[in-house]
Amino acid sequence: MNVAQARLTVAALVEAAEAKEVSLGELALQSQAEFSHTTQDAVVEGMIARLNVMRAAIERGLEGNQHSMSGMVGGDAAKVMARAPRSVTGGRIQTAVARALAVSEVNACMGCIVAAPTAGASGVLPAVVVTAGEAAGSSDRDMALALLAAGALGAVIARTASVSGAEGGCQAEVGSAAAMAAAAAVELAGGTPRQAAHAAAIVLKSALGLVCDPVAGLVEVPCVKRNGMYAASALVAADVAMAGVESVIPIDEVIETMGQIGRSMPEALRETAQGGLAVTPTGQRFACKMHGSADRWQLD
Repeated sequence: MNVAQARLTVAALVEAAEAKEVSLGELALQSQAEFSHTTQDAVVEGMIARLNVMRAAIERGLEGNQHSMSGMVGGDAAKVMARAPRSVTGGRIQTAVARALAVSEVNACMGCIVAAPTAGASGVLPAVVVTAGEAAGSSDRDMALALLAAGALGAVIARTASVSGAEGGCQAEVGSAAAMAAAAAVELAGGTPRQAAHAAAIVLKSALGLVCDPVAGLVEVPCVKRNGMYAASALVAADVAMAGVESVIPIDEVIETMGQIGRSMPEALRETAQGGLAVTPTGQRFACKMHGSADRWQLD
């Protein structure tokens, strides 16, 4: 099955992977090589190059010495990482949260990141893949396959619903990223394609209705911390699915529902900075500071 096909569903991907007795990542690798008229080795090399960009963003963000022009973002990733050894949730989850914050902070500071699937949700997938990969002792090739599995799921979401906050709210951005990351984590942990689909459904259900309300119109608040929270959620969803827990609502129906919810959201809650946290008194003060127009932001 070619992941570029029309009417693509996660169920069809799972069925194809099971029929071939391969993982979702291997199925996506075969499809991408065929679609791109190149070799599987070349596809893997390209994904490893992207993996290395993700790693570099994590490392840069964890240095903790950069801040965005607004002053709202910077340094938190390093704080969270420093606490990982004595964290309440356990070092691995705390580390993943720190890494997600790190990539998102690099994005806010105009650094080099991989949109996964968007810049606003760029921290979730790198954090989960690197952290889950370390836990499993994965090779770069293994992590490349996990990214391909995530990409296949992301392709379905983009075709069926949306990965754009302007179209579907933050559920379409960080929710999609979390679903992709959960599937990637299952892949790295040796789970089945069906478990990967259930993990994606479980975490995406928890993001339904999540609005896109960027303070001052910047991809900073609440975007950066949402990346951290949903990196943790993706890892938890992977563990839950691999324990044998299944989503009662199939992933394809969850994706369709996400699209429906996005289309029914008021415009003020779809990346316009005209609703939600963006119009709180503090949010308005930051908007005025950044843009210098009180009237535009309806300040008192």
